[in-house]
Formats: sequence, structure tokens, C-alpha cells
Amino acid sequence: MELEGKIVKGIAGFYYVNCLTETGEKLYECRAKGIFRKDKIKPLVGDNALIQVTAEEKGLGNIQSILPRKNRLIRPEVANIDQALIIFAMAEPQPNLNLLDRFLVMMEMQGIDTAICFNKLDIVTKEEEARLLATYEKCASKVLFVSSRENIGMDQICKLLEGRTSVLAGPSGVGKSSILNQIFPEAASQTGEVSEKIGRGKHTTRHSELFCVGEGTYLFDTPGFSSLRVPEMEKEELKNYFTEFALYEGGCRFMGCTHTHEPDCKVKEALDQGKISPARYENYVQMYEELKEWERRKYN
Repeated sequence: MELEGKIVKGIAGFYYVNCLTETGEKLYECRAKGIFRKDKIKPLVGDNALIQVTAEEKGLGNIQSILPRKNRLIRPEVANIDQALIIFAMAEPQPNLNLLDRFLVMMEMQGIDTAICFNKLDIVTKEEEARLLATYEKCASKVLFVSSRENIGMDQICKLLEGRTSVLAGPSGVGKSSILNQIFPEAASQTGEVSEKIGRGKHTTRHSELFCVGEGTYLFDTPGFSSLRVPEMEKEELKNYFTEFALYEGGCRFMGCTHTHEPDCKVKEALDQGKISPARYENYVQMYEELKEWERRKYN
């Protein structure tokens, strides 16, 4: 029997595919055919797949093929998403804005809408909230300030997620799991069921997994990360992914201005006038230098 379903979790070569059967939804534990390794195709969480059921009573099968992807992210490694919700704490730990900017560049490159959710609103000042809003309101489709501990702003997150497939990502320790449990308490129990089946212990997010949190609403929970490399590109491309620079494109003295060292640069003028965040600009320059070094090693 062949079924179509969606990969909701992948662990150690096993893929868990949620399929709609005649009796309702059912989770199948599947292996990928050898042809995937031969063709260097890796099934991803979020992939729509065709499976061949090998043991219906045990819920076992093999993945026969991966259906065409709408998009694919490398970090976190997931497929077919509509938007990204990146979560950072406002304090404890202090937000690593360089890491946040790298994530935003990745999403801009993919053409994926990104909303930023700053958690732990209850332990910071209004001034800090205003500073972060001023820095990022031009860089994301939406900026939310919430507190999972005080249940502040959870309704905003639910409204943002409704009817879309979203990836929930961010560094460890920022309250990502707490937010997931607030908006979808069944997540822990669903994860527990899979963990019990494969002999793992209590839930910690080590792998990307996909939850259905409402009709037409899906949410990826992904492992925390503490670093991201700049996506490989020509260094001159980087400025295209800092959205606040777009207003000044074409106004610089030199065509193809990189906004780093050239005179009469409109982006640097805007920086001096307080129209561009110094933190964002510093992160841009750092990433530019990393790409410059990457190109040097690549071509030498």
C-alpha cells in the first residue's frame, strides 16, 4: 500500500511520516530507500513524501520518493515553510544580535518572511524594549515582545502562526520550549510518544520536528544553536540582505558601493545621522569581512 504524508521528525536514519488513512491520521516509522543516498538526497522534516507501507499493524514503511519542495533551509534543516519565527531573550541571556542578524540574512536570501520574538519582557525596562524595536522594526515582517513566564503576548504569536507553516528557531536558553508549550501544550506529549517508540528519554529539542497546532497551521520546533556561518555568497551581495540599506541604494558616489570604506556613501551618512542602527552596521561589516576572507581562500 502506498500513501502520501509529511515527514514530522527524523532521528538516526528513521523518519516519522504522518499520513491520512481511511481511519484517520497515522504515524509511520520509515526508512529511506538506498537510492536517496546514491543520489545524495536527504529527506527533511517538512518534506511531503510517498511511502510504501511494509507492516501496517506495526506502522512501518519505506520512503519511496520526496515530492517537490517549495523551499529548503540549511540551518535549521527543514523544508516547505511559509515563515520563520526567531526567538531571542531580551535578558538572561543578553541577546546576541550578531547571531540574530546572521539568521535574518539567511531568511532574506531564501525570500522567507521572518518575525522576531523577544522573550522575557517581564525582566527588562521599557527603554530596552524601545531600543530593540528601533533596531529591528525595519528588518522583519513583525517584531513581538512577549513573556512566556507571565503569559504575555502568547495570543499575538498564535495569531501570527494561524494558517501557515512556521519554523520556530533561536539559541538555547531563550525560552523557546516554554513558548511552544504555552501555545501548544500537546507538543511535549507528542514528542514523548515518539521518544518512547525509539527508546529515548524525556523531551529535549535535539532534532527538528513538526507539529500540527490547528487546522492548516504547522509549527517546526528546532534545536537551539549558538553560532551561524555567513551563507556563502559574493561579498558584494551581502548589502542586498540588509533591508534598511535599500532606501539609500543608488545615492552613493560610486556605483557598486559596498558601504564599508568608500567616500560619499549614503548608508554611512545615514549611520552618522542615527537612521541606521550602529549594531546592525557593525554586524554587516563583520560579515562582509568574513566573506572577503572566504573569497580569498576560495580563489587562492
